[in-house]
Amino acid sequence: MKINVYYGGRGVLDDPTIFVIDKMEEVLTELRVEVHRYNIYEHKNTIATLPQTLRGVDGVVLATTVEWMGIGGYMMQFLDACWFYGDKESISKIYMQPVVISTTYGEREGQLTLENAWETLGGRPCSGLCGYVDGVLTFEKNPEYSHIIEKKAENLYRTISQKAKGLPTSNLAVRDSVLRTNTLDLTPQESEQMSVYASDDAYVRQQREDIIELSSMYRNLLGQTKEDVSTEFINSFQSHFHPKRDFAARYIFSIEGRAEPLVVTISGEELDCRYAPENEGDVIARLSEGVMNEIVSGRMTFLRAFTVGKMSAKGAYSNLRTLDEVFMF
Repeated sequence: MKINVYYGGRGVLDDPTIFVIDKMEEVLTELRVEVHRYNIYEHKNTIATLPQTLRGVDGVVLATTVEWMGIGGYMMQFLDACWFYGDKESISKIYMQPVVISTTYGEREGQLTLENAWETLGGRPCSGLCGYVDGVLTFEKNPEYSHIIEKKAENLYRTISQKAKGLPTSNLAVRDSVLRTNTLDLTPQESEQMSVYASDDAYVRQQREDIIELSSMYRNLLGQTKEDVSTEFINSFQSHFHPKRDFAARYIFSIEGRAEPLVVTISGEELDCRYAPENEGDVIARLSEGVMNEIVSGRMTFLRAFTVGKMSAKGAYSNLRTLDEVFMF
C-alpha cells in the first residue's frame, strides 16, 4: 500500500498539524505502508507538477493549518493543479483523508472544503480529522489526543484495505454536467512538460523578453530607417518627462546592440536626450533593448529592473530612484 501526505501549511516549528501527520506516519509505517510526504511550500515554484506524484497511489492525506481563514494558499494551489493537470482516472481510485487543525477558527469548514474538492475531482474521501488547539503543546500534554490521531490513521489503512464504497454525491453530478474543463489533445509527456513550463517563472519571463527582442528585430527588417533607429527611445523620454525643480543629473544608458549609449541630461526643466560616445555620468546603466522597451511601454520601472537584475547600474542610488519620478511611462 502506498500513501502520500501533502502538507499545505507554512512549515513553522510550532505548527500542530506537523505533530499530527508525524504521528500518523509512525502508525502507517508500523502497518508496513509506504509513506511519502510532500511539503507543498518546498515546491511552491513547481506546484503544477505535484499531481504527477498521485500516480500509483492508494491513498492521500491532505493536511493543512487554518491560521487565519480557509485552508491556505499552498493547499488551494495544489488542488487547482489537480483540477487542471491531474490524471482524473488515477484520482478516481484514490482515497483521501483530510486533516485540518485550526489555531483560530474554521477547522470544520476547512475539512468540508477538502472533502468537497476531492469529490469534485472524482476521488474518494474518507473520515477525516479536525480540531482546534492553541499550539503543539496541547497535543504533547494530552496523551488521549495522540490515541485519537493513531485511530484515525488506522481507519485510513482499514478503509483502503477493504476498498470501502460510498453513496454517490451531488459533487460528482456537478463535475460531470457543469464543471467541464477544456481537454487538450496532448500526450502525457507533453502535458507534464506544459505543467513544468506553467510553473517556471524564469521560463515565462524569458519568453516575454524573447518576444520583445523578436519584435524589435522584425521591425528593423520590415523597413525601419536609420533615422528612426537614431531617435528610438528619445521621443519616449521627451514625451514622458516631468521636470523636478532644482534637480540635475546625467544618465548614461548602454543598450546592448547599440554602437553609442543613450545620454539623458536633466537640468531643472531642461532635458537633453541624444546618442553620443560618452561614458561619464551620475548614473551609468547597462540593459538590453528588450528591457528598455518594457520600461518605456510602462510594463516595468527603472528601479524594479535594477532590483530584479535586468539592469545593472552604478552611481548614486537616489538619482536612480528619481528616474521613475521624472520619467513616468
